[in-house]
Amino acid sequence: MEAGCIFPAVACIMESKNVSSRKSRLRPPAGEPASWKFYLSLKEWVGVELTKEDLRRSFEEQGYIASDEIIVTVYLALHLGKPLLITGAPGVGKTELAKVLAKVFDTELIRLQCYEGLDENKALYEWNYQRQLLKIQVGREFGNAKELESDLFSEEYLLQRPLLKAIRAEKTPVLLIDEIDKTDEEFEAFLFEVLSDFQVSIPELGTVQAKNTPIVVLTNNGDRELSDGLKRRCAFLYIDYPTVDKEIAILKAKVPGIGERMAEEMAIAVNYLRHELEIKKKPSIAETIDWARALVVLDADRLKPEYIDQTLTLLLKDKEDLDTFAKAAGAEGLSHAVHSGGHQHRHHDPKHDPKGGQQHRHHDAKDGHQHMHPVAPGSSHQCPHHQDGTTCDHHKS
Repeated sequence: MEAGCIFPAVACIMESKNVSSRKSRLRPPAGEPASWKFYLSLKEWVGVELTKEDLRRSFEEQGYIASDEIIVTVYLALHLGKPLLITGAPGVGKTELAKVLAKVFDTELIRLQCYEGLDENKALYEWNYQRQLLKIQVGREFGNAKELESDLFSEEYLLQRPLLKAIRAEKTPVLLIDEIDKTDEEFEAFLFEVLSDFQVSIPELGTVQAKNTPIVVLTNNGDRELSDGLKRRCAFLYIDYPTVDKEIAILKAKVPGIGERMAEEMAIAVNYLRHELEIKKKPSIAETIDWARALVVLDADRLKPEYIDQTLTLLLKDKEDLDTFAKAAGAEGLSHAVHSGGHQHRHHDPKHDPKGGQQHRHHDAKDGHQHMHPVAPGSSHQCPHHQDGTTCDHHKS
């Protein structure tokens, strides 16, 4: 039997309440302007005071190799109490950064995974409609409509979604809003209100204000342009694919048992795939780590063609990309580029800092491969592979 036939009045009231709840919006406190709290002390916010070096060391302890730019931007976002908007290609470590922050502050990570069609209902809260109907059926023989209505819209029937869960958290959480660019402009406007006030009005329960303002991280793959208002609200960070030196450090931190030579050869190979081949899906850092772990399992100590053939699908996961690789280089070509090109011709400048500086890539007419040379910003580097004695001059930064 339908709920409306059992208790028509209550069923109608319940439906109208659900509709009004779906239309609820965030509202500022009475008599107070909507503003973002300005934090100058991390200790006031999350109970911990960290210097930049403490933050870097904490990231490294979690296996996250961060550049100066990442450390400084995260540090400032924390001290200014601003959400952190991270932009970059898929797989460069945007989501991982939020996970690391949660571990650093020993707090809960609350994740809102964005997708096309996401609305405030699914992001904020919903009522447990099935349980409400069951309550109506159980109570159809006794009780009055008013008592039943009041009971139906109590905490017992409230389903907290990520945003409300973050607002009501007892301890400052890390709120990860992942792939915000997949949502539409309407949801983005709603989210802008959340980041301004961190309170919500639930018609049946009243205004709920954040007990502890969350540490907010938004990630953006660049599928669409975000509004200027949202970007102004946030501290902005762009993360690119890692340099060869940084990827070596990542592999050594994340893959137990990998040798120095193997880590270097793999980093050069992945750098070649990302930057020299016209592939649709560039290998992510996570896929590079999976590839390295697979080669360690196979007891590989060098990046030989047979190992590349056996494990390439851990890196390239599109048939068109596999065909492009086979035509452009193949396992033999990639192995040769790493061993006779990248490995031998990768020179280290003692002034080069893997967190800064430049990498010079040039074409060697002798063997036809691309070679990478890390050089300090503003330096003039004599490249030994130019047989005519010309010098590679680098732009000053």
